[in-house]
Amino acid sequence: MRSRKVLSAMMAGVGLAGLMLMAPVTGAAAQEGKVGGTLKLLANAAAGTIDPHINYTLQYFQINYILYDGLVTFRKTGDKTGFEVVADLAESLPKPEDGGKKYVFTLRKGIKFADGSDLTTADVVASFQRMFKISGPTTGTLYNGIVGADKCLKTPATCTLEGGVVADEAASTVTFNLVAPDPDFLQKISIPHAAILPAEAPLKDSGTVPIPGTGPYMIASYDPNSLLKMVRNPHFKEWSKEAQPAGYPDEIDYGFGLTDEAAVTAVENGQADWMFDPPPADRLAELGTKYAKQVSVHPLTAMWYAPMNTNLAPFNDIRVRQAVNYAIDRAAIVKLFGGSNLAQPSCQILPPNFPSYAPYCPFSANPGEKWSAPDLEKAKALIAASGTAGQEVTIITEDTEVSKSIGVYLQDVLNGLGYKTSVKPISQNIQFTYIQNTNNKVQISISQWFQDYPAPSDFLQVLFSCASFTPGSDASVNISGFCDKSIDQKMAEAQTGMIADPAKGAQLWTAVDKAVTDAAPVAVLFTPKRVDLISPRLKNFVFSPQFYWIMSQSWVE
Repeated sequence: MRSRKVLSAMMAGVGLAGLMLMAPVTGAAAQEGKVGGTLKLLANAAAGTIDPHINYTLQYFQINYILYDGLVTFRKTGDKTGFEVVADLAESLPKPEDGGKKYVFTLRKGIKFADGSDLTTADVVASFQRMFKISGPTTGTLYNGIVGADKCLKTPATCTLEGGVVADEAASTVTFNLVAPDPDFLQKISIPHAAILPAEAPLKDSGTVPIPGTGPYMIASYDPNSLLKMVRNPHFKEWSKEAQPAGYPDEIDYGFGLTDEAAVTAVENGQADWMFDPPPADRLAELGTKYAKQVSVHPLTAMWYAPMNTNLAPFNDIRVRQAVNYAIDRAAIVKLFGGSNLAQPSCQILPPNFPSYAPYCPFSANPGEKWSAPDLEKAKALIAASGTAGQEVTIITEDTEVSKSIGVYLQDVLNGLGYKTSVKPISQNIQFTYIQNTNNKVQISISQWFQDYPAPSDFLQVLFSCASFTPGSDASVNISGFCDKSIDQKMAEAQTGMIADPAKGAQLWTAVDKAVTDAAPVAVLFTPKRVDLISPRLKNFVFSPQFYWIMSQSWVE
């Protein structure tokens, strides 16, 4: 998914040398589980609104997958099949019709929302209309291919998606008509932003007020300052184990406010069962030895990066953006994150082990497939040619230690290139929305991106297409404001190619990755790994490549 917010990470110098990458636990292992009890989760802070059509954070995507359902979803397993789309509220996966522009879904019968109301085709139509009416963060990128979406994007309040989402109540079907074939359509509607909600859901951000869903759990209460409490949905009956298996815990409590240090101790001692934020550096050696059996490390299809505003000086000059990329010592930043056990340097947009990925790094002392070292001579020459030295630059970071430390490092890099640079940390809760809004005139920032779905369009089209840039919006994920119509055309050709000839389409996406990387709207820093610490009483930790930890499939003893 996804930023989806934000894995804050480790500080320098200490690694998890005693840990191995743990083999995933498959869904089959969950058959012997223990039902009951309360699962206790911790995070430094809440992740904002609990509206599933608006929240765009990893922290809440994880819980939304067990609170809500879409017509389809990703298979809830702990191996590579976790990237596969399966039928959820729909009876089966539809076969594309009309050359890939039409999908007809038949709803399952007997499914109820957590408030006891029946799921109907009207709820499906209203849910997709609602995404546009409340200006959801991905309507302009993931769902703009639905017929009628263009009108909805221009005038959200009157959105009908007429001709695009059509219900037949008697047949229990909903038909989606697309402007053009989209090979990623089923993946795009598998994420929580396409969750089906009651037709009566408010046409505004629900904030701290929960909206009923169809999953095995429901939100009983939410106080962003202290606790999010989830309990069993009394109206849930398992209809598909691969799509939405019944959960084991009776209650899931997500507490907020403890420091990283306190959270580690609480999980080690069994006072809590898991922490969202990675453990701090001064505890890594301890975890790698004494508590190694309670820790797992998994590579992620994600990136940490520094978006540069292509519409504000000095980064409206491609030479400056490329100079920053040449000047960064990515090995030094990896050390700030915790070392090579937890991250690897990267120069390009697509992460390793991802569709269409081909190793590429033009911004290195030895350009080629991998980053080797910074090229300060090249960087300084580009800055001299740009004539921008001496300008003031502010870097916006989160108020987490690792984000601030990377910001301070980049401050040194920019000062070395001749700029007058300052670092401005702001609250982790609002930084992601703040850096998206052009009204805040952010020049450069530190951010993260985790895949929403396993396709190159989720990195390249979502983050760098003209359609994903919305001036004045808190939900403009194209943070750099990058818009190159020739690259947009290449993206469109790649999407079309994925339908006509998947192998050729994949090659076209590889070429787009290189084109965006060369244009340098961002400086990609590294690809991270996920560190999970669990309590000794938590069993069956299932790690999915799509959802990460599948919370509902663990139990406590």
